[in-house]
Amino acid sequence: MFVSPLSNSLAAADIASTLHPNTNARLHEKNGPVIIERGDGIRVWDTNGKDYIEGLAGLWSVAVGFSEKRLADVAYQQMLKLPYYHTFASKAHEPSIRLAEKLIEMTPAGLDRVFFTNSGSEANDTIVKLVWYYNNARGLPKKKKFLARNKGYHGITVASGSLTGLPVNHKDFDLPAIPVRHLTCPHHYRFGLPGESEAEFAARLVAEAEAVFLEEGPDTIAAFIGEPLMAAGGVMPPPEGYWQGIEALCRKYDILLVSDEVICGFGRLGTPFGCQKYGFKPDIMTVSKQIVSSYMPLAALLFSDEIYQVVADNTNKLNSFGHGFTASGHPVATAVALENLAIMEERDLMGNAARLEATFQSGLRRLGAHPLVGEARGAGLIGALELVADKATKRPFDPIGRVGAIATEEGHAAGLIFRAIGDQLALCPPLIVNEADITEILARMETTLERTAARVAAEGIA
Repeated sequence: MFVSPLSNSLAAADIASTLHPNTNARLHEKNGPVIIERGDGIRVWDTNGKDYIEGLAGLWSVAVGFSEKRLADVAYQQMLKLPYYHTFASKAHEPSIRLAEKLIEMTPAGLDRVFFTNSGSEANDTIVKLVWYYNNARGLPKKKKFLARNKGYHGITVASGSLTGLPVNHKDFDLPAIPVRHLTCPHHYRFGLPGESEAEFAARLVAEAEAVFLEEGPDTIAAFIGEPLMAAGGVMPPPEGYWQGIEALCRKYDILLVSDEVICGFGRLGTPFGCQKYGFKPDIMTVSKQIVSSYMPLAALLFSDEIYQVVADNTNKLNSFGHGFTASGHPVATAVALENLAIMEERDLMGNAARLEATFQSGLRRLGAHPLVGEARGAGLIGALELVADKATKRPFDPIGRVGAIATEEGHAAGLIFRAIGDQLALCPPLIVNEADITEILARMETTLERTAARVAAEGIA
């Protein structure tokens, strides 16, 4: 039985003291938090002793599970040896050097330089500044605009939040605050025209992108940024041919192509990186989350040597690269990341995602037959179920999000944590899952759907 978190005195302290991210503060005051106390493998326990399968890997990120002692040991040893040092003014330390080498080795050819940040938001914010700096150094001061997609997610700082294409991240924050155009979301189920095939949809979106390139002027457009598979906007794989068309346009018009791999990277889609899954070659890549299984705050951007050489010449001209963070390349975070990646390789967790893809995705498609589900979708070990009021017409519930909130409650009661993105229920389990775990996750999701449908009917929601 689900126990109200308000029965815990910690909950009252939390309500009295903390503004939570991505949370309705007034509802939080009423309902209180679910306080997670410990984790082990793919499970976590709250302060009432209830256990949950963490079906979102925390926030799309805990590849090795919630109890990897090797990461704790490495962090402890690094804390004893060198708990902190910066990387400003030509200072360096071994963990960040070794991790930069490792990332260049792991990522697709042509990504030859690394800059460390603490989060994906900071990494994408840095990309905006880096690209502006690069184009100014090239004598192209007008080449500053970014192209992104509606429903894309790239972070929440002023620049990365502007790139994000979700209204809740813009409203009353005065975003976008940088020059950015958002193109049609490449989700055929929601944005394909009646009778339009996926191939026709992809061709239409590529044509739309080229029209915007020409309308804005290629000499004013700096970069196109996208997640290979759009995750936080609702887990939406691109239609076949989409990324090849976008890449061809970027090459044709001298526009940098940025692959935001914060969620897709390090095996989530069954390939090392999402750009490899969908067959395109980026000039710049963002990585975070699974790089360190979120045991420490860490992210990085990788970029081509061509960009580096122009930037390096400009730092010589200006006598500095005037950008960086106190914790850029933090020795503890980078040491833990190295060990995390070693564990992933030793246990072939990227291969595990590829091997379990068919089991996971076919199970989701089976749940897609439920009367509440309009579409089941995903790739690798990431997926979503979109709940609709009318399966035949795809009509969403009104208001969007009410049924997703009910499903979240029922999921908790069933011992499953997922993320409701409006009425889209997203799953992204730790990469350590096995076939039995997948079966149990899908069974708990089926229970969630049944209980949600009963409440929807009882409450007359349509």
